[in-house]
Amino acid sequence: MFSGGSYHEVERWLWNFLTSHAKHVNPRIEVALEAGDEGEGTSYGARLKLGARVSPVVEFDFSEVAANRGSLAWCAALAERTKRLARELVAQGAADARAR
Repeated sequence: MFSGGSYHEVERWLWNFLTSHAKHVNPRIEVALEAGDEGEGTSYGARLKLGARVSPVVEFDFSEVAANRGSLAWCAALAERTKRLARELVAQGAADARAR
């Protein structure tokens, strides 16, 4: 299906995938994806952003993403992980608003 690809093709796929699933939770969430390993092209670091709130970095290995992006089970697990992180970010914002 979609396995393999160049570093930049996989990066684009990962950004689209993470963005799509994060926005299911809140359409205002943005995904920031950066090259990991100081730009050596072997990994990615992703953060979700909602207003001023930012999630911790989630590291992805290029080889793992490239090999598994065609796997429905792997993609389902990644989608759930992304939605969970997005829900935590939204809940953090709600907690911050109540504390004011």
